[in-house]
Amino acid sequence: MRTKTKYVWICRFFLALIILGSSITNAKSGDSREGPDIEIGGALWTNYSYQDFNKTNKGKGGELNFDLIRLDINGSFNDIVISAQYRWYSNMAVIHHGWIGYNLNTDWQIQFGVTQAPFGILPYASHSYWFGVPYYIGMEDDYDTGIKVVGKEGPWDFSLAFFKNAEWGNSGKTDRYSFDIVRDENQGQYNEEANQGNARLAYTLEHNDFGKTEIGISGRWGGLFNTNTNDMGYHYAYAVHLNGFYGPFNLMLEAAHYQYNPQNPSGTDSKTVFMGAFEDSYSVASEGTVLIADVSWDVPVSLGPISKLTFYNDYSVLLKQEDSYHDSHINTVGVMISAVPVYVYIDAIIGKNMVWLGGPLDALAAGKANAGWKTRFNINIEYFF
Repeated sequence: MRTKTKYVWICRFFLALIILGSSITNAKSGDSREGPDIEIGGALWTNYSYQDFNKTNKGKGGELNFDLIRLDINGSFNDIVISAQYRWYSNMAVIHHGWIGYNLNTDWQIQFGVTQAPFGILPYASHSYWFGVPYYIGMEDDYDTGIKVVGKEGPWDFSLAFFKNAEWGNSGKTDRYSFDIVRDENQGQYNEEANQGNARLAYTLEHNDFGKTEIGISGRWGGLFNTNTNDMGYHYAYAVHLNGFYGPFNLMLEAAHYQYNPQNPSGTDSKTVFMGAFEDSYSVASEGTVLIADVSWDVPVSLGPISKLTFYNDYSVLLKQEDSYHDSHINTVGVMISAVPVYVYIDAIIGKNMVWLGGPLDALAAGKANAGWKTRFNINIEYFF
């Protein structure tokens, strides 16, 4: 049934593409009717990884795999705008985002659909392909379904959103791009996100020729509905951030705190919640503090098609509130090679008590005191069209 549902969504997506393509054809053929201005693009990514914690991968000298192919649609018609992206990975097909919007004026826009949750540094709180700790606990590049208003007034940047639920109404689906609270009755997990509000306020300080600094605050509050008890718990998070651009140098700093308060049935541990994406799921500490410190440096070059090298070091940590739990860390040092329309990320990622980096099954929950640091060497080649 799950596979059938997936292909229904794919068919619907291509039907929409055909309709939009028809509009473009009419415009190019001189059809006098005014139609939408549509841009269709996409990307193809390939990934190589060497994992020192995986005996099979290490024994083969790493693995080279298809990463994804994606399709992007962006368009406008008068003051109506649309944006959508669908991704096909080797193991799943998912929506990344898809919304329709309306320009209230030149500075304010309203969006409805699957949109990015406004929280912390945007659009990403990292420079690397692998992202950092916040992504894997639903606090970076997270997409949910609802309505959002974004706007600018001089140096001020505003975002206010209400999300009815995560991108899928079915919280039992783990084939998703964003990490959310997910249900798994076999694991005794019955919670799902509901009725979440997000607010973000940022101010940009201009430093003349030296650069600029964005400082901001964010908050979110939402329900946590338990389908077993039919009771509504709650969760919240807040953050402060700095995102500075000083010539070729970028500095990202962020501190965020979160807490989940589920209304679980008797006997279920409330010190953890269950999160999932990419057809996987795991336990996460119910309360913690996330710290981010990222730096990057752009170096213009002229090496054939290569125009720029961006060197970076991204560090993030989850400090868990529960005293008996052990903190989770990621540090990524790498370089992005820009040869438009091709981009190559070369990363050395080390993690401790971290999922997909050799950590234990409960890496983001209790973890282990002697987990040790694990390394993943990663190359991602991305072609955009």
